Amino acid sequence: MEKPIQIDDIGGKMATEAATGGATEVATLGGGCFWCTEAIYQQLKGVLSVESGYTGGHVPNPDYEMICSGETGHAEVVRLTFDPAVISYREILQVFFTNHDPTTLNRQGNDEGTQYRSVIYYHSPEQEATARQVMAEMASVWDGTIVTEISPATFFYKAEDFHQNFYRDNPYQGYCAFVIEPKLAHFRRLFAAKLKGA
Repeated sequence: MEKPIQIDDIGGKMATEAATGGATEVATLGGGCFWCTEAIYQQLKGVLSVESGYTGGHVPNPDYEMICSGETGHAEVVRLTFDPAVISYREILQVFFTNHDPTTLNRQGNDEGTQYRSVIYYHSPEQEATARQVMAEMASVWDGTIVTEISPATFFYKAEDFHQNFYRDNPYQGYCAFVIEPKLAHFRRLFAAKLKGA
């Protein structure tokens, strides 16, 4: 099986220049199956790239089968590169907290296991502070207690090619049609002004 690629730059500011000529930033988020989270952020204005992958575990170079065992400690996440001149980290997190259920421990819908936990991996003290503030603000939106983990970013392992752009490449696949599409419809209603092309 193809092994994921390890990417170990965990800094929040990237040397890469955005289309606007300014520095880009990175966010790493886990909100259940990364196919769903990837599909949402790919449509958000100011998000320049989205990669599905694994982080937060204790086993080096994990693959999807290892992750699914629940024994590596990794979460399914997306790593976003975004232009903070177009969309702020705070807005990235507002999308995050309204497009998955952060009150369910290690579960999103029928996807169950620690790899599906709600988690924010911060890349700087500023991101940590913003994450804690936004999570506190979002507590009133949900009936249950938010259980989202907030932890420092560690090694990111890019998932296998099969998992990249999954919804875009397979929109009629069963999981995409019955799980991802309803989430996207909800997202598009809430954030219509923030969509690419809006």
